[in-house]
Amino acid sequence: MKINKNIKIFFNYFLGPLLFAWLCWSIYNQVRQQEGLAASWVQIKASLNSSKIIYLLAVMALMAVNWLTEAYKWQLAVKTVQRLSFLRALKATLAGVSFSVSTPNSIGDYVGRVLYIDEGKRIKAATLTVVSNASQLLVTMGMGLCSLYFLKEPLVAARIISQLWFDSLFYIVALGVVVLLIFYFRISWMVKWINRIPSGKKFSWSIEALEHFNATVLLRLLSLSVTRFFIFILQYFLLFQLFEVDLSFWQTWTGVSVLFLILAIIPTIALFTDLSIRGSLSLTILGLFNANQLGISLTSASIWLINLIIPALVGSVLVLGIKRIFKSKNENA
Repeated sequence: MKINKNIKIFFNYFLGPLLFAWLCWSIYNQVRQQEGLAASWVQIKASLNSSKIIYLLAVMALMAVNWLTEAYKWQLAVKTVQRLSFLRALKATLAGVSFSVSTPNSIGDYVGRVLYIDEGKRIKAATLTVVSNASQLLVTMGMGLCSLYFLKEPLVAARIISQLWFDSLFYIVALGVVVLLIFYFRISWMVKWINRIPSGKKFSWSIEALEHFNATVLLRLLSLSVTRFFIFILQYFLLFQLFEVDLSFWQTWTGVSVLFLILAIIPTIALFTDLSIRGSLSLTILGLFNANQLGISLTSASIWLINLIIPALVGSVLVLGIKRIFKSKNENA
């Protein structure tokens, strides 16, 4: 009981407010340091004062659909360990975003989500979350690999990458997709293999829930990940229209797919490097199709703000209310 009380105090009076303040300060610094901020602001005001503001409203609506889809996907993934209401799954997902933005490659996502899982089940839920996230990574890598194939000539011709390095990257990603596919659809094999290792038996309890994944559930997780990926592409396309970047849907799809692939495989700490890296990569890759650097930069920054920062701020506020979770647990004890 004392431990639970201390944890409640830590989250409610220290970590929650600190996380919210840290996010606000980091966002301010990121935006302030962007090049051409004055010109960007003029362009934003011009876009918002036109009929094209409907594109922004649509992107905001798609952001909500995106995280609702992710919450449902996670709810589906962890149901063998704990059945969660959809609202609680959504809160956990947003809390995960708030932790992920300040950790390398979003590893804090697991911490935020498992706070909404009962004690004694959190490690098992974390392993199931790995599978849920692996489905999204598989879609990202698969789409990125296909897009790399179609963008080979433009990338090499623009001297963004040499022929040798492109071929090396392509085959490494292809190998990664194959390995991830095997891991994803043959999780039970991995569990059995670990159980056969003497030193692995001590960890078998934490991954036994993975054996409950069947092909139907795995395909549902994968289909939801494809849905989220399509939402991302559509958001980019709509923002390109808003900021007058003349790209076809196919160009948007291939360019953004390669962008997501690179972002998925390079290590980043979101609030310190993510916005600048996204902007730089967006200009390099999407600049193959259009010379409107300002529009591309604004689109990249808007996606970062709408899809990551706004949900993270909401999640950090939810962390402030974590005391209700511990209170309900204590009352049921």
